Amino acid sequence: MADNIIVRIQSPDGMRKLSATKRETAAAFLKKVAKEYGFNSNGFSIYLNRNKTDEILSQSKALSLKHGDMLYLYPSSSPGSSSEVMDVATPLSSFSIPSTSSSSSSSSSSMSRSHSSPQIPEDEIDQILAKQDGKIYRNKDPQLCRHGAMGKCVHCVPLEPFDEDYLNHLDPPVKHMSFHAYIRKLTGGADKGKFVALENISCKIKLGCDGHPPWPEGICTKCQPSAITLNRQKYRHVDNIMFENHTTADRFLDFWRKTGSQRMGYLYGRYTEHKDIPLGIRAEVAAIYEPPQIGTQNSLELMEDPKAAAVEEIAAKLGLCKVGWIFTDLLSEDTRKGTVRYTRNKDSYFLSAEECITSGDFQNKHSNACRLSPDGHFGSKFFTVVATGGPDNQVHFEGYQVSNQCMALVRDECLLPCRDAPELGYAKESSTEQYVPDVFYKDKDKFGNDITYLARPLPVEYLIIDITTTFPKDPQYTFSSSLRFPIENREALGETQDFHSLATYLGQCSASSFLDIVSDFHILLFLVTNEVMPLRDSIGLLLDAVKTSNEELAQTWKKSEQWATIEQLCSTVGGQQSGSLDYAMGGPSAPASSSSMWSCQHCTFMNQPGTELCEMCSLPRS
Repeated sequence: MADNIIVRIQSPDGMRKLSATKRETAAAFLKKVAKEYGFNSNGFSIYLNRNKTDEILSQSKALSLKHGDMLYLYPSSSPGSSSEVMDVATPLSSFSIPSTSSSSSSSSSSMSRSHSSPQIPEDEIDQILAKQDGKIYRNKDPQLCRHGAMGKCVHCVPLEPFDEDYLNHLDPPVKHMSFHAYIRKLTGGADKGKFVALENISCKIKLGCDGHPPWPEGICTKCQPSAITLNRQKYRHVDNIMFENHTTADRFLDFWRKTGSQRMGYLYGRYTEHKDIPLGIRAEVAAIYEPPQIGTQNSLELMEDPKAAAVEEIAAKLGLCKVGWIFTDLLSEDTRKGTVRYTRNKDSYFLSAEECITSGDFQNKHSNACRLSPDGHFGSKFFTVVATGGPDNQVHFEGYQVSNQCMALVRDECLLPCRDAPELGYAKESSTEQYVPDVFYKDKDKFGNDITYLARPLPVEYLIIDITTTFPKDPQYTFSSSLRFPIENREALGETQDFHSLATYLGQCSASSFLDIVSDFHILLFLVTNEVMPLRDSIGLLLDAVKTSNEELAQTWKKSEQWATIEQLCSTVGGQQSGSLDYAMGGPSAPASSSSMWSCQHCTFMNQPGTELCEMCSLPRS
């Protein structure tokens, strides 16, 4: 009939054609669309324009459509919808992994990434950067541009954040684009990255292949992992590492300066936007936690850490997370001048194979949540910092990550270090216990030809991504205390965290506010983990005060019963320092409340409130 028309409908599943009539009501048309896509009546919205304007509602009288018109269908996220798919017409910034999964699509090939990806929320910095267009805007060139003020030409049109020429001409040049710029490159085509999926490399045999006996008796192309050709990674997940101040780093180096033994620590901080690189990420380091370890001049051994959970909990409540790890590789050259030897360079190595394997293991344990990966994670923001010597024989901090290929080789236990050559790794050979895919790398021979080599051995430079490590011109302080409370696990130096050291520390803080006194990561850790009076369940208000730099909140917590007990313990062990302690704690100490625990002056036993005789030595309270 002449009244019949064909209407095109664009949706996340692609474009479909639907027949309609000029006299058809909006309600009948919407019912036909719902039947075509398998929605219920509330499962979608349909608009005349791509920008979600002029919605077609069921109460509309007439459609007013012409033959060949394009309509835009957007699935609803309401509970009544029968499917949830990613809106390809909307920028990636608006996409979030749904809280519920569904699979009502009639064809698995048209299923969106949101169906197959685990529901893992991305980091806050990733969500912020995903909302930005990332374009590099340029001013009008007075010599090359021949257009008006409102025009654009090839000399001033905005560049994409992954533009290699722009990155190479920065000062200093940027060898690796940011991860979000890499995502924009993948999703910048006509399909807006609808079919892009960041697949994690697997070096293991796929399970469930029933056509042959299991390895080592049999293997086939379906279950056999693909060979790996190592490439230098073009992007990096973190573009800059910045220590908030020199004090944090200097305190970490003090252990090596006093003992000559190497030291490692975990870096706690936050991820922020790096303005110097398009869509870049900066890691700001606020504190260094030193776990139990045994260090010598040439080795480090990590021990089991009973405080690990408490450290993570405190950091999270302070708005921090574990962003990386740091270790020293320092040999003194001249103790009088304070110079060190320069051993890591382009002619030797920057990271040894063993360090690459350790870094890969850490990165696998701290994977990066990613919406484009079917596994819900891809790569890692966790990084490695080496405190080593530089060309000027001074201490330098160098930052690195290992590539995603290295992470896969380490995760699946395919990479080994070479005993006599720290700059070389070795890809394992297959055995009856484990199948290992072939690993190759490319290099140039003496005639300039590209030659493919088997990674036995393997130069670790193919696995490393360098990251600029800096200190700000104007120091920043998440923890404002200017005095030094002993760092944990430094018994080898004679430094211990106990109430005697706390009393000494408080005695030095007579002129400081209470917030400045407790604004130290190590003292907060001691208050939570000490065995005499742990405050793990009652320190939340104080951590909020430190996080927000709120003196009023700190003073409120200072009036608590828990801090009164801490004062009593410090006064007891402090002895002759009690006068300065009283001043540091806000004036002369008032008599302890009968409703709080009290410490015996004779044996220091902590007694229950309401008692007048010590339960341990039976002597009177006063």
